[in-house]
Amino acid sequence: MHPAPSVILFTTLSGLGFGLLTFLGIGYPGVTGWVAFVFYAIAYALAVGGLLASTFHLGRPERALKAFSQWRSSWLSREGLCAVAALLIMGLFAIGAIFLERDWRLLGLLGAGLSLATVFTTSMIYTQLKTIPRWNMALTPVVFLSFSISGGALLAGQESLSIWLLLAAGAVQLAYWAKGDKAFAASGTTIKTATGLGGEGTVRAFEPPHTGSNYLLREFVHVVGRKHAQKLRVIALLLGFGLPIVFLVLPVESSLVKHLMAAFAVLSHMVGAAVSRWLFFAQAEHVVGLYYGKR
Repeated sequence: MHPAPSVILFTTLSGLGFGLLTFLGIGYPGVTGWVAFVFYAIAYALAVGGLLASTFHLGRPERALKAFSQWRSSWLSREGLCAVAALLIMGLFAIGAIFLERDWRLLGLLGAGLSLATVFTTSMIYTQLKTIPRWNMALTPVVFLSFSISGGALLAGQESLSIWLLLAAGAVQLAYWAKGDKAFAASGTTIKTATGLGGEGTVRAFEPPHTGSNYLLREFVHVVGRKHAQKLRVIALLLGFGLPIVFLVLPVESSLVKHLMAAFAVLSHMVGAAVSRWLFFAQAEHVVGLYYGKR
């Protein structure tokens, strides 16, 4: 699919923001006062910023509010409701921590659960699409959740835990790529099934349906060269997981240097996550490409 910048920003930033809110909700770190204000400001800037970025990909952004009414059948609607609920609940929890120095634990746990639910519902928007075999598998939500939790741990300053979570997220990413590369072939969808001419012998595309481009080709047919994809995967792994772990395990004595290393780990992970998310969309082969002879 066409990797729109707005969707890449949305899925990357909101995942990190809700991941940080998850850790704040369960009490890691257990901060109050102005220190808590900084943590919550970062979390809300990422979560809300990501959600706002998603509206730029809508054809009619002014109708976005109507999506909330379709929660019975739409994962997009469920995502919106979970996001609003998580932000409101965590907002109340933040008020207690910042201004009253109170730890309303049940409220925090509820907000943490809703934050993870938001990431899960986001992932299900893509997982449910049977027309994109690379997304239509159980590993897709695991990728979204593992990125969110590992990134949240980094932002929350949970260095020891984040090392293990980054290793786990990297392993999940590798498994997703390995299975995703075989998903289109495993789905059994071919040009024969796409055209309905399977019983007529060998089917091939003689000419495209039309000479110009259209919405389907612009949005759902995006081809990434195998060599470029492999290079980008290496970059995503190194920046998203390898380099952050190196920054975290380097032995440093100075407290200032240690904080700088943690900041570099966060920045590296964010860039790596964005590259991985670009590949997530760019390599998503929609079956409509078969009709145009693009698969």
